[in-house]
Amino acid sequence: MSKELPRLANAAALNEFQKQALPKIAIRKDKNAKPYEGVTHHLMVCYDTGCHSSGGGAVAEALEKELAAKGLDKTVNVVRTGCHGFCEIGPLVTVYPNDFFYIRVTPEDAAEIVDKSVKGGQPVERLFYAPSDGAPVSDWRKISFYAKQHKITMRNLGQIDPAEIEEYIAAGGYQALAKALSMAPEAILEEVKISGLRGRGGGGFPTGIKWELCRKAVGDKKYVLCNADEGDPGAFMDRSLLEGDPHRVLEGMIIGALAIGSDEGYVYVRAEYPGAIRRLRAAIEQAEKMGLYGDNILGSGKNCHIHIKEGAGAFVCGEETALIHSIEGFRGIPTARPPFPAVSGLWGKPTNNNNVETWANVPDIVFNGGKWFAERGTEKSKGTKVFALAGKLKHTGLVEVPMGITMREIIFDIGGGIINDKEFKAVQIGGPSGGCLPSSLLDRPVDYDSLIEAGAMMGSGGLVVVDEDTCMVDLARFFLTFTQAESCGKCTPCREGTTRMLEILNNITGGKGKKGDLELLETLARSIKQAALCGLGQTSPNPILSTMRYFRNEYEAHINDKKCPARSCTALLTFTIDKEKCNGCGACAKVCPTDAIIGDKDKKEPHVIVEEKCIKCGSCEDICRKAKAVNRS
Repeated sequence: MSKELPRLANAAALNEFQKQALPKIAIRKDKNAKPYEGVTHHLMVCYDTGCHSSGGGAVAEALEKELAAKGLDKTVNVVRTGCHGFCEIGPLVTVYPNDFFYIRVTPEDAAEIVDKSVKGGQPVERLFYAPSDGAPVSDWRKISFYAKQHKITMRNLGQIDPAEIEEYIAAGGYQALAKALSMAPEAILEEVKISGLRGRGGGGFPTGIKWELCRKAVGDKKYVLCNADEGDPGAFMDRSLLEGDPHRVLEGMIIGALAIGSDEGYVYVRAEYPGAIRRLRAAIEQAEKMGLYGDNILGSGKNCHIHIKEGAGAFVCGEETALIHSIEGFRGIPTARPPFPAVSGLWGKPTNNNNVETWANVPDIVFNGGKWFAERGTEKSKGTKVFALAGKLKHTGLVEVPMGITMREIIFDIGGGIINDKEFKAVQIGGPSGGCLPSSLLDRPVDYDSLIEAGAMMGSGGLVVVDEDTCMVDLARFFLTFTQAESCGKCTPCREGTTRMLEILNNITGGKGKKGDLELLETLARSIKQAALCGLGQTSPNPILSTMRYFRNEYEAHINDKKCPARSCTALLTFTIDKEKCNGCGACAKVCPTDAIIGDKDKKEPHVIVEEKCIKCGSCEDICRKAKAVNRS
């Protein structure tokens, strides 16, 4: 914290503090804003885990060192921000008020940035983002990656220092809480119901109705929970929100507590997110000092205390009953419902559980009104959705888009298309519980009901794109390997069913598939969906069912022809050398680990692969990229 924080006695004091804090971030929004306390420039360095791991921390330190050396450390602030979204080209640095946006910044660039951009007001053009078909772009808002995004929950990411509560308040933070304190709980509930907000954790249950069920439940004590147990492969939405804007999530939870009649809650966050935990703890401490959290919030006489529970990394604890057991100190395993947590949850008390993104939407809904939120999205899927783009995309990262946008727009307009301009093959949406959608569905709108109809699901927001070189059978096997390993083992359909399905897929990709495997696989999948105890087991067959629905020919080729159409499954590959293209250089023989390649390089003879010795590692193909004499089939 930059200075001692005052305790705010009421909403009027909050408004006054916001007026005083607003100039601190003004030059990030208005080039003509007056310097705040003599600070003329802000160097915004992405400090999210992604950019930090690629050197963002070193960049921030190098900039601070350079500024100090030139006597500019009192007039230029280096601000460590949350995720700016465009993770693939980090570390990212934005210079305000110039609006220069720099990519892949290294510590060695610090001196030039300070000399040119700070002292001289000129850009370092070599650090601009340059699209493959256009000129370099200086302003991040004009980059195609951001053009079709609509940010609500991510509005502050990359724009404020998440470690400073002053900046969150300056950006409008806690105004929704102040408004909610003056509203009846039923009025808060009504705004959330009008908004049409549905749970962003996967199920898509209407949030307002969920809150109402908990409010109406009989109990002398009620709890609010935040599910931050993000475990989907390739997903990092919750982590980025907690790291980059922790006060938004905290504010949403306090408002939710007011609505259902609770004064206590928990954030269940996986221990593998130390940065998120650290930021959240700091946010709670700051908010309590300012009277925005804890006892007698803003002099209202209302209380709310939020605790942090670190999870041990079990994927099944993302299921709400397993999560509740884990908080209680028991093994995280699901239980049958009813009773639902809204009636009997944490320690047998009525409990409301939402995920990070759902809570992060609440402040804007309450402050602007439910109708404002409902203007975005589709008829049954309102607002926006945050996705983590991963896989064979040119532009990976974190995006927030309006519900109803097409998959084509996300993948090709925002994501930039497929790496090396290869053919798009499928997108896995919804993580290991989701499904794979083919190119024929690229123009389908992205919303809850449309995706379920197509055999997938929204999930928490993981989105993995694969190209023509990906085997869909092996992809289904990969996701099932994950869910089978994460099964708690409590119910037989999930414990035994996923194991049997995985055995069949291993046989198919290993060249041991046989007639009847597909029928058995489909029967098992549908039985597990109907009989498994919790959402993990019920949705685990989705990748199999969706790939069998849209890519059944690949399954049949593996079984009937003992061939992998994508030429990916090692057991079904055969490597050969084209005698017409081979120049006898012997490079392939040198890298072969099993001496499976023979030929006289002195005589420049075409080489031959001895199939019995070949372990199909692909080293020969890699070394022969130029001549292209090695073929896989």
